[in-house]
Amino acid sequence: MVLFVSDMHFGRGARSAEREKEAALVECLEAHAAEIDHLYLLGDVFDGYIEYRHLVPKGFIRFQGLLARWTDQGIPVTYLLGNHDPWHQDHFSEELGVRLVPESVKATHFGCCLHLEHGDGLAATDPPRSWLRALLRHPVPVWLYRTLLPADLGLGLARWVSRRLHARTPDAATPECLRAQAHRLLQRDALDGVILGHGHVPALDRGPDGAYLNTGTWYERRTFARLDGEGLRLQRWNGARAQDIESVPL
Repeated sequence: MVLFVSDMHFGRGARSAEREKEAALVECLEAHAAEIDHLYLLGDVFDGYIEYRHLVPKGFIRFQGLLARWTDQGIPVTYLLGNHDPWHQDHFSEELGVRLVPESVKATHFGCCLHLEHGDGLAATDPPRSWLRALLRHPVPVWLYRTLLPADLGLGLARWVSRRLHARTPDAATPECLRAQAHRLLQRDALDGVILGHGHVPALDRGPDGAYLNTGTWYERRTFARLDGEGLRLQRWNGARAQDIESVPL
């Protein structure tokens, strides 16, 4: 069994809400621990994450501890970076054993060829957004930001900007843009499925060329995806168990 989860946005809200969000995710993952073959984190795990050479943002250690336990047991964990958390260095890879992927990855599970990524690159179809995305991921401005701003100031500014962006009305066109881009990938690359985050609206549909799934948001809806021998499922954690929302065979 393979699990896919995204858009936790850890660090966005009040401490009590963040603890509840983290606890629910840990409970959900532990409920699947006996069956898990691979875990994919599809970006925006953190609302703002800036790692420095000798410092990492504090908090969410229970979630990170679970990742370390799983990788120690030989369970692979792959983290595809999102638009809110692209500034990782080596803490997750060296200390937790997590594979960090800056863009996208193709993976095969249960005989299904999948394209996986956060989705912000696919949604950045106009030049201003694509230029901004490239700028925020370029090593020179990232190095300048880390070097010129002390850690507390740099991380605090990033989280303030992230909250301001979240306070704006969500772009209603993004979910449909991601769906259209996913079906283009299915047609072009002979895939069985495309799984994304970023859209914040859970979705699962199967077209003539394959299946498209968006995990939705963990922080708001507690939705995630599961792939097993029976097919691909979009699910919601209800606090005690996973409930199916939709499913398709692959």
